[in-house]
Amino acid sequence: MTATTWNSTHPWRGIMVATALPLRDDLSVDYDAYAEHVRWLIENGCDGVVPNGSLGEYQTLTDQERARVVRTAVDAAGGARVMPGVSAYGSAEARRWAEQAGEAGCGSVLLLPPNAYRADEPAVQAHYAEVARCGVPVVAYNNPLDTKVDLTPGMLARLHQDGSIVAVKEFTGDVRRAYEIAELAPELDLLIGADDVLLELAAAGAVGWIAGYPNAFPASCAELYHAAVAGDLDIALPLYKSLHSLLRWDSKTEFVQSIKLSMDIVGRRGGPSRPPRFPLTGEIEAGVRAATEKAVADGHR
Repeated sequence: MTATTWNSTHPWRGIMVATALPLRDDLSVDYDAYAEHVRWLIENGCDGVVPNGSLGEYQTLTDQERARVVRTAVDAAGGARVMPGVSAYGSAEARRWAEQAGEAGCGSVLLLPPNAYRADEPAVQAHYAEVARCGVPVVAYNNPLDTKVDLTPGMLARLHQDGSIVAVKEFTGDVRRAYEIAELAPELDLLIGADDVLLELAAAGAVGWIAGYPNAFPASCAELYHAAVAGDLDIALPLYKSLHSLLRWDSKTEFVQSIKLSMDIVGRRGGPSRPPRFPLTGEIEAGVRAATEKAVADGHR
């Protein structure tokens, strides 16, 4: 097992796994399997978990399910190691989820910008300020591919200056942004937001990774992350090259089903996804299966 390097004063740092949510064949949530999965991730070198993100299919959960997922993660990992996704169409609802996270003892929360429409900067600033008022540290999630709202380096710097965010999960894949963010907001923590740019963003100064593929290969991903942030390319580069055909599925439209399929292949319960996501077929399924089987053959775990 790989030792964690969890930081209690900055609990959003390190490897925070965006957890897939095990579903039964009838598409109900298997909370016992989820609790076991969270414990397994921590035992195998991950620092914490991010429930109710896109990988956790939060958009398909009822309010009762979403709240219970957070409580399950807290019971399994310890509250401070949990960073729930609190995104919602309305700012008031997002704040309520953040308050629930705070009441449960979570160490931080992850928040998308407003995504009910293409919000302008004043609306984005008000949204983050509203959620930050709950008192739990807020990590911004920049995913303009899906939300159509781009948290540019300049906007992130202003959100940090306002006290609304402590870090950003950067998902654009544009590694050049890391340097501009560091110039404009040197105290804002940069978190790797896409698995297939891990090495590049680690080299640019990232202090955390909100990760997908540790759901299937936590120990190898932890080894890769620690070598990457330490600048040890002798270890990191061969690992990265070996895993990259798998890691890139984290950035594709079918990432939820892909990671769940990989989990199933390695003997972890991924299970089905709720509609409108359906099981993979054809070339996509074959590609995920081949990349996963290659990782297994290469000795990753």
